[in-house]
Amino acid sequence: MNASSFTYQLFCIVPGLAVLLLVFAKVFSSRCRSSLVDGPGWAVLITGCDSGFGYELARCLDHKGFVVFAGCLFPQGTGAQNLAKQSSHRLKIVKLDVTSDADVRQAKTIVQENLPEKGLWAVVNNAGISDWAEIEWSTIEDFHHMVDINLFGSIRTTVAFLPLVRAAKGRVIFVSSIFAFFNCLNMGSYSVSKRGLEAFADCLRVEMASFGVKVSIIQPGNFGQATNIVKMKTLSDIWLKFDDERKQTFSQDYIKLAIEYFVSTCRTGFTNADKVINAMLHAITAPSPNRRYMIVSATDRVFFQLYPYLPTALTDAVFSLSSMYAARKEMLYVK
Repeated sequence: MNASSFTYQLFCIVPGLAVLLLVFAKVFSSRCRSSLVDGPGWAVLITGCDSGFGYELARCLDHKGFVVFAGCLFPQGTGAQNLAKQSSHRLKIVKLDVTSDADVRQAKTIVQENLPEKGLWAVVNNAGISDWAEIEWSTIEDFHHMVDINLFGSIRTTVAFLPLVRAAKGRVIFVSSIFAFFNCLNMGSYSVSKRGLEAFADCLRVEMASFGVKVSIIQPGNFGQATNIVKMKTLSDIWLKFDDERKQTFSQDYIKLAIEYFVSTCRTGFTNADKVINAMLHAITAPSPNRRYMIVSATDRVFFQLYPYLPTALTDAVFSLSSMYAARKEMLYVK
């Protein structure tokens, strides 16, 4: 390429780039000037408000003036009743078992009959459970239970309420986990449910973009202490479920070690839910919410941001560096 032709191409390209930059700057500045979504006149449905993230988010949104439909598994339970007492008349406790088609239909009827003038702005799929066990320690029923709540519960709720959210050009938020992509030891069934949840959310986001509906995924890290969602187990809880074949593979000493390791890991996590609630509020009220909110400690952020892009051989090798993984290998009965 001679100098004159290069100069000519550069002359053609630069103005185009300049135009693109100006358009980008205009769009970006207009977004920055957009105000946050105000609560009054809008409703939000939240699942899993008996405790944890859902409980705290319901209180925050109520305080901001939203009409909150707080889905609770046990509407007469302590958590739901405390939430009602601490909130304004706008907050409505709704019986909602996300595994029940009947509950979801009834909840939709209640929401439709009590919508404020602007409509249903957001659905927050927060209801979920957590459990830990090696895959061979779990039954197919354990997997079914986990997936039915964490994945199908969110799908069931989302599909039912999409017409209302679409009419408002609103938001759908899913509470996932870093375990959706981080294949950690002992979190098999939980990871399966959350990876499926993110696949559903990603597909939904692409489809809903045509309607002006925004979809966000919240990926909390270690918030076991903040939510009490983690199920603690004793040696007998695990050992008594084993058949003879598994008892010949996994020793009681190893199970004790696994329990100690899991408990100690949970104790190193966040002690309050503030960071997650702030991310949820941004996803609901910001003019341009993020597609994903990864909420981990500052020291873990670089690792977890890089992890999904690393070669599988390398991510698998990460576990060989763990003292727990090394001890496990020594304590298994390998023939």
